[in-house]
Amino acid sequence: MTLEILTADSLAPLRHGFFTRRGGASSGIFAGLNCGHGSSDQREIVAINRARVAEAMDVPPDHLQTVHQVHSADVAVLDAPLPERPRADAMVTRTPGIALAILTADCQPVLFADAKAGVIGAAHAGWRGALDGVLERTVDAMEGLGAARADIAAVIGPSISQAAYEVGADFVAAFIAQSADHARYFAPGENGKMQFDLPAFGLARLRAAGVGRAEWTGHCTYGDETRFYSYRRTTHRGEADYGRLIAAIRL
Repeated sequence: MTLEILTADSLAPLRHGFFTRRGGASSGIFAGLNCGHGSSDQREIVAINRARVAEAMDVPPDHLQTVHQVHSADVAVLDAPLPERPRADAMVTRTPGIALAILTADCQPVLFADAKAGVIGAAHAGWRGALDGVLERTVDAMEGLGAARADIAAVIGPSISQAAYEVGADFVAAFIAQSADHARYFAPGENGKMQFDLPAFGLARLRAAGVGRAEWTGHCTYGDETRFYSYRRTTHRGEADYGRLIAAIRL
């Protein structure tokens, strides 16, 4: 099956994509393009999937750079592919030929580009990372490499939508403790729960950081099983594990 790659006009002409699960070699609960070595999928199959992504990005497999994601606000600055994955949740570079890649399964994959300055970035922004400032710090790091905030386009890829993201009181309190204004990202749900709008929160943080353009592709990972993996959907079903989607960008 051919790979399905979602793109955004605002990141053109740079090669980039939010890859769906279609076109991969994995089977069973991982069926499709599972790119997560952290999953219990067969390592050699994951390597095949990542090689297909590298080919689509027109880079050697060892130039498809990922990080050891830890839900932090840490950003790695790359001038060459690294032999070991740094512990971080975002990367930036101005070096051509490196594809910056993020793995997700409900969290926000965010791709950044200042095509004029030749600086790109990629961030994994779950609720914790977004609240702690990973998006703003990615923009700061890009600026440190010569990007101009007004020229940066930032696109949030397939993520869990508000309709599928039920949270409890402690979750809400963590956001309100930072700013009472964050209440606007929550809507009443059932049984005293609330529904959190992660993409809206990400977009607001990006716009407040001064990027020239910020958008969400509008795809919900939870609601479209044929195209996307979802940690929450897997949890609700009591399945043993889940696949990881990949998003990548290169100069």
